[in-house]
Amino acid sequence: MIKIEDYASVVGQATIDELFALARHLEGKDIQNINSTAVGGGVAEILTRMIPLLKELGVHARWDVIKGNEKFFVTTKKFHNGLHGVPVEISDEELEDFLEVNRENAKEMNFGDIVFVHDPQPIALIDVRETLGRSWIWRCHIDFSRPVERVWEFLERYIKKYDTAVFSAPAFARRLPIKQVLISPSIDPLSDKNKELSSDVVDEVFNRFGIDRSRPVITQISRFDYLKDPVGVIKAYRLAKKRVDMQLVLAGGGATDDPEGAIVMEQVQHEAEKDKDIFALFLPPASDIEINALQRGSTVVLQKSLREGFGLTVSEALWKAKPVIAGAVGGIPLQISHKYSGILTHSIEGTAHAIKQLINEPEYARKLGVNGKEHIKNNFLITRHIKDYLLLFISLFHKEDLVYL
Repeated sequence: MIKIEDYASVVGQATIDELFALARHLEGKDIQNINSTAVGGGVAEILTRMIPLLKELGVHARWDVIKGNEKFFVTTKKFHNGLHGVPVEISDEELEDFLEVNRENAKEMNFGDIVFVHDPQPIALIDVRETLGRSWIWRCHIDFSRPVERVWEFLERYIKKYDTAVFSAPAFARRLPIKQVLISPSIDPLSDKNKELSSDVVDEVFNRFGIDRSRPVITQISRFDYLKDPVGVIKAYRLAKKRVDMQLVLAGGGATDDPEGAIVMEQVQHEAEKDKDIFALFLPPASDIEINALQRGSTVVLQKSLREGFGLTVSEALWKAKPVIAGAVGGIPLQISHKYSGILTHSIEGTAHAIKQLINEPEYARKLGVNGKEHIKNNFLITRHIKDYLLLFISLFHKEDLVYL
């Protein structure tokens, strides 16, 4: 297991000492995280790495996952799409079923001193707070700069009951009567997905999937989700391939709370069958080394999202000093300074043009990767994320202590 002290080699010992000093202010407090899936997606990935590190710092942190049936997750997927601005229809019956699942979960939970709720699925747990003396935080990992009004109005009724709302980017802030905090997600530089790999490991993974490393490789790593636009990636690849030789890798998995993933994956596989240079890889949850190797061995990494809460795969690729082309949406522009630490695009044609440019100009591509890695090191590593959370938790209990931090 990675220890908190191991991060000193990346961020310096002073940063680690600061985390221990902050954690002492939370002695005796029970921090409970709640989300809807233990596997798949950025929230589960962050919590998997962060909870053990918080415990090492002496913070009593834990993580609970709510239970739901298929109907519940169909409804919450509609919430997800609606918050991203996709037109959806949600019936009153679906909303009532959603609330009933939250009520049933609340009966089974032992709530902490701080209840940290992630995303819309468990949002209505807040209804029990009137009988409990707890501090409640709602953390939104979704891009809802242009939400469908009905979805937003329903969720807003519950958001307003929290003490604090946390967002990933300034564009997601809303007019709310509660405190709002900006905390960007992060990557773990020492995890299997991001640690250094030998060239032999990278070669083995590429050989296993039949990908030719002697030719340019363009890769997108993401869940198979309409809003990640994998079909748009294929269209951009086909436009660019008219001018330059390349292969395309679309790799990722699903999440237990996403019922649409299998449908999107089927569409991508159908398109991939038409071209021997397109590799559609459905990766199981324990595929971090494979993802790491695919990013490290690629010529260019894409994240052509149509909507994006943050897009941790961008930070992952930049941490490996890879040139990244990504959609200029959600939290992605926080990670990429256009034409300095990556390239931001707005269309299939723009993505195709950027692919051709980076393949034809390898030195420019290399500089983008170098600049990108430095930006991630300074802003989007897990140690910064932990510090932000510690300060948030402290603010709920020890406002007078903040003067001395």
